[in-house]
Amino acid sequence: MNAFHVEDLIRHEFSRNIGLISNDNQVKIFNTRVAVAGVGGVGGIHLLTLARLGVGKFTIADMDVYERANISRQFGARQSTLGSHKAQVLDGLLKDINPSIETRIFPKGVNRENIGEFLADADFYVDGMDFFEIELRRELFKKAREMGIYALTAAPLGFGSTLQVFSPQGMSFDEYFGITEEMPYLEKIAAFAAGLAPRPYHLKYLDLSKVSLENKSGPAVAPACTLAASLIATSVVKLVAGVHVKPVPFYTQIDLYRSKFRNGYLAWGGKNPLQRLKRTIILKKFKAALAIK
Repeated sequence: MNAFHVEDLIRHEFSRNIGLISNDNQVKIFNTRVAVAGVGGVGGIHLLTLARLGVGKFTIADMDVYERANISRQFGARQSTLGSHKAQVLDGLLKDINPSIETRIFPKGVNRENIGEFLADADFYVDGMDFFEIELRRELFKKAREMGIYALTAAPLGFGSTLQVFSPQGMSFDEYFGITEEMPYLEKIAAFAAGLAPRPYHLKYLDLSKVSLENKSGPAVAPACTLAASLIATSVVKLVAGVHVKPVPFYTQIDLYRSKFRNGYLAWGGKNPLQRLKRTIILKKFKAALAIK
């Protein structure tokens, strides 16, 4: 993107960003590449929010198409896009916002073989993967760390969200969540759940009978996705501007339904004794749900 075109965009499409974002930082944002794996509920709104802030380069990976159940919370889902490929729909929406946006699409998704290619030239990795996809998520965070890339995740929980930022020089994904290679799948998922929500505010009003481990599905609403996108996008802007963002074991947790807000610090990450206890309780609930004794 040449300097003249950037200045034209700042004068017109992105003029209202200026005053909250400096002219120089807006230019940096135009030249930033964000890689997003999974562009459904949170991933799709991450893309659109970052595009409206002026991010000029995206790498997008998703293999799914839109279904009717996506309408309630996925921002590329509408009656006219049912059956359409998510990554391609969002690619069109991004370029409708800013025709100068550069995109790389991985229409068959990301896997262990193409992770390096997927993260190539990325300044940030943003996690949009399904909650239950733990192994590939671990690989992505590990590779981002190896490549010196900040990795961010914001989980929609109830009518709220959490934010965890992983610095390539800080605590790793497995350290923060307390996950080890030899753990069985359910225990890894339990550890992930405990680390995402150190204070599980949403459990006060969540109907657990609507969570299906067999189908890998659970309740999710649009306000939580938009809140998650706000947390991610603001963190990206701050990092581009050189503003310090506290990485894990620091976390942010918000629940709008219960009017709760917490900027916390999870000492020792997944080794925290209270986190170990939470993981054990969550694992028991998972096993009970699956009738495993």
